[in-house]
Amino acid sequence: MENTDFKYTSRDISWLHFNYRVLQEAMDKSVPLYERVKFLAIYSSNLDEFFRVRVAYLRSFKSLRKEDRKRLLDIKPKKVLKEILALVQWQQRQFGRVFREEVIPALQEEGIYLVTQDRIGAEQLKFIHQYFEEKVLPLLERKAYVEGEPAPFLENRQLYFVIDHGEEKPWEVVNIPSNLLPRFLVIPSSNDDYVVMYLDDVIRAYLPQFLGEQEPRVYSVKVSRDAELYIDDEYSGDLLDKIKASLAEREVGLPTRFLFDQTMPESLVTNVRKAYGLSKYDMIPGGRYHNFNDFFGFPEPAGKEDLHDRKLIPLAHPRFENANHLLSAIRERDELLHFPYQEYNYIPQLIKEAAQDPDVHTLRITLYRVAAKSDVVDGLLQALALGKKVEVFVEAKARFDEAANLYWGEELKKAGADVRYSFPGIKVHTKLLLIECTKQRDVSYLGTGNFNEQTARLYADHALLTADEEMTFDVRQVFELLTGRLILPATKHLLVAPFDLRNKLVKKINREIKHAKAGREAFIRLKMNSLEEQGMIEKLYQASNAGVKIQLIIRGICCLVPGVEGQSENIEVISILDRFLEHARIYYFFNDGKEELFTASADWMSRNLFRRVEVAIPIYDQRLRQELKDLLDIQWADNCKARIINAKQDDRYRLAAPDEAMRRSQVDYYEYLRSQLS
Repeated sequence: MENTDFKYTSRDISWLHFNYRVLQEAMDKSVPLYERVKFLAIYSSNLDEFFRVRVAYLRSFKSLRKEDRKRLLDIKPKKVLKEILALVQWQQRQFGRVFREEVIPALQEEGIYLVTQDRIGAEQLKFIHQYFEEKVLPLLERKAYVEGEPAPFLENRQLYFVIDHGEEKPWEVVNIPSNLLPRFLVIPSSNDDYVVMYLDDVIRAYLPQFLGEQEPRVYSVKVSRDAELYIDDEYSGDLLDKIKASLAEREVGLPTRFLFDQTMPESLVTNVRKAYGLSKYDMIPGGRYHNFNDFFGFPEPAGKEDLHDRKLIPLAHPRFENANHLLSAIRERDELLHFPYQEYNYIPQLIKEAAQDPDVHTLRITLYRVAAKSDVVDGLLQALALGKKVEVFVEAKARFDEAANLYWGEELKKAGADVRYSFPGIKVHTKLLLIECTKQRDVSYLGTGNFNEQTARLYADHALLTADEEMTFDVRQVFELLTGRLILPATKHLLVAPFDLRNKLVKKINREIKHAKAGREAFIRLKMNSLEEQGMIEKLYQASNAGVKIQLIIRGICCLVPGVEGQSENIEVISILDRFLEHARIYYFFNDGKEELFTASADWMSRNLFRRVEVAIPIYDQRLRQELKDLLDIQWADNCKARIINAKQDDRYRLAAPDEAMRRSQVDYYEYLRSQLS
């Protein structure tokens, strides 16, 4: 889909293109088969969240008065929804084609068969019949639609069958209990075949018996309900107040996407749509199966390691691996950790070491997304048991991780920690740890990623560990802000949103503009998840027009349109999608040779710059700065997994020239870090 507004790309359309790049990984036959299956699951999961959050917001605008919509919005929600649905339907067709025509045959070539009832033998039928009777039948519920009464309630993201009994009888709903049972059942085979069946098809096989009907007409459906809890994270001011007022007047969690089997008769589709009070834009035709995110758990036979990526075992850190005392090693000099390339266990190890150190009196930490089983929290609990003071700021509004965060917050509070939760109207997104000591210098951790052992195996992030007194003073200032002891943090080195981060970034861009106009070399390189805030985009356009060379590595949303004459001809943008999720933010400014480089928790989005507590961290040590500059060089050279972002939005791969070596940046950076161990 070509961009017609060459000033800014729609945020939502740009995000859908990012998700298409995820789907491209499933299309890529050079990607190992089970990794392709995983990317199908990621695409599906991402799209579901998009409908629950972004489409829910766009729908909420419909309840605003027309004059309020015109005054408060710079988009036409109905038009945007139409564009979204058209692009999603095109992508869904690509998804279905890849799954049916490529992935399923490739699985069969490996002796892995995803079968229906008519493809299995008598002994296997006996096996699934027993499974149905013992495991499935006790969980099945049927609910008929009675005209004039509320339609049977469909839980968010759960699977159901709609049963069509014809015009004489009301249709009804039967649940598919994939929330309680595995979505896939491995069926014993007399040969070497590995046979798998959807739970859906196990139920289909015995629905006639369950319903007492010879040949029921059965269609699978799934509903996604809105996640309006997160509306504060997207909007502010008068618009936020208006939307909240409209939401208060309606039932919570209205459907935003009703997926249905496209073979469902039109008359039944109409009846179901009316029963649930949906518009035609809410009805999304799909295939026989929904919830492809369940393919994260797709079973696999033993001994098929070649169906996955070659394992990149997390590397030791050259200094930390043999250090007797991490706190002492950090006091000797600053260090960076690069996840998931390097071990994450140094972080819980550091916290547990601090818990046992008699010189440590206080630990302060921000928790944004906490693992279900958390060694980090275990270390904090150990510190409390040993008499240390522990201050924890828990972000209760971390999207879809509220339950885990609140659970650990309560556990820490019960153990004696001083636990504080979200501020109204603002999120705390920064990732900080401060270890305060009586005699020795304090030690800080400043990261781009969460204190989460699970995501640290998948998300590419960086963490600075330092005992620099001025840096730890700044970190303490941020914690004083979070505890309410300060209204404005007086930081000298850290750039802190929503206070001075944006203004200082603008000054740094202006400085590059000044260098360019004076005929000096001017260069900016930025790596982040998303670039959406129009003021920052305008500033980058100004820099481009002044002659500043700008290179952007943007994983997800990019509302900036590069390569447009007279606007952005000096700006190039790539997006890298590979085995790890690129999560880190890095800002680099050439500054006439006096380089400045920051890692950060903040994307350049309105929410990050204006409605979140975020921190950008200057990297002063020349050795560490070189590590990050080398990373940026390696990523910019990627010709395997980099896509070019352009005005056409064609998501095309950047390909190697005939005489050029293949460069896959994530593997190359792993090898770069491994070379430091020799």
